[in-house]
Amino acid sequence: MHDVAKSTTSLVRKKSAIRTVLSLIALVGVFVGLIFVLKGMGLATMPIVVIVLTALVIVLGALSIRQLRRRRTTSGAIFGVLALLFLLANLKALQFKKMMATPMTMPATTVSSTVVKEEDWPPVLSSIGSVSAVQGAVVSSELGGTVAQVEFQNGGEAKKGDVLVRLDASAEEGQLKTALADLELARADLARARDLAKRKVISDAELDSAEYRFKQRQGAVDQMRSMITKREVRAPFDGQLGIRQVNVGQMVNPGQQVVSLQSLDPIFVDFSLPQQNLPRLSTGLEARVHTDALSGREFKGQLTAINSMVDMVTRNVSLQATLENPDHALRPGMFVKVDVELPQKSKTVVIPGSAVSYAPYGDSVFVIEKTKDPKTGEESQTLRQAFVRIGEARGDFVAVKEGLKPGETVVSTGVFKLRNGMHVTINNDLAPKPQLNPTPANS
Repeated sequence: MHDVAKSTTSLVRKKSAIRTVLSLIALVGVFVGLIFVLKGMGLATMPIVVIVLTALVIVLGALSIRQLRRRRTTSGAIFGVLALLFLLANLKALQFKKMMATPMTMPATTVSSTVVKEEDWPPVLSSIGSVSAVQGAVVSSELGGTVAQVEFQNGGEAKKGDVLVRLDASAEEGQLKTALADLELARADLARARDLAKRKVISDAELDSAEYRFKQRQGAVDQMRSMITKREVRAPFDGQLGIRQVNVGQMVNPGQQVVSLQSLDPIFVDFSLPQQNLPRLSTGLEARVHTDALSGREFKGQLTAINSMVDMVTRNVSLQATLENPDHALRPGMFVKVDVELPQKSKTVVIPGSAVSYAPYGDSVFVIEKTKDPKTGEESQTLRQAFVRIGEARGDFVAVKEGLKPGETVVSTGVFKLRNGMHVTINNDLAPKPQLNPTPANS
């Protein structure tokens, strides 16, 4: 009897389990069909998922309560657990739906800004030049001989006529004494001849012969004195000396270089410009000179010479500017940048060069504009990309020919990370200050 009862109970449980599984399959099939129906009606995926999950939770909860009332605890527990799982899934789906419904807003990017200005920029012609001395020479020895004395210090100053080097002139000085003795004898003979000629003792021919001998001896003395003078190498003009190239006791040849002598104040700057600029050039124009060797300094002078011909190879015209150089900061041979300022002036729209985003398809800047949200009414600062035509550059600034108006505010740094329509906030506390004549610390 007990075996029959057990087999009957087991059979009932199996049938109940089969019915439960079949009910779940049918339920899933119904709701899958419901999904396709709602999808065909044009609803979005997430609302459909929420509707289906909600329906599943309701149905499974009702089935669980029903089974538990019938004391079918196993199937009731299964339906309850499934209802709980679908409830959790429904809550998560509602969260996703809310996140998808909320518009994504990027946080505002912090940028530095500058105001577009209009300034008077006179036209400037720029070139590269070299410094040269107004007077410069390498002083040489005209005669050969042995160096007896060096009368200057390396790098010192020299005045016109100062003796720089003395050569040994002992032989010439001895010959000069002989020539002076011959001259005195010739002078005495000439005096006696004149006295005798007055008394008609000698003929005019003998008097002429005495005068000839006197002048000949006088010429010999002058020649020896000139030779002794040439044994002294003197400064031909005022200037600064270089490093000596001879030493005491050294044997030098005629034309041997002794020392460089340069006149440094004022000083010349030689440069050239293309021939098409020739009609705009005239002497007296202001010239500004900069050099990397003297960072931060600007030397001002005037254009003083324009060459009378144009180079046939380069088609450039040679120019020369004269600058004051009281501290001798500029030295001959230095490499410099020259700017010749033309008298005409024009209004120019300028911005820092760092504000420009350079690209092959066109240069652009980001203009900062105030916009109002139509829903909330809140004002914000938004970027608008504006394409511009860039002109010449001066220092940290560039000229804008088209695309901007004075008074507009543009982003001054970090434009590579921006895009059109971005919201920004302005902070200029650490922004670099552009300059017309920048002086980098490490240059």
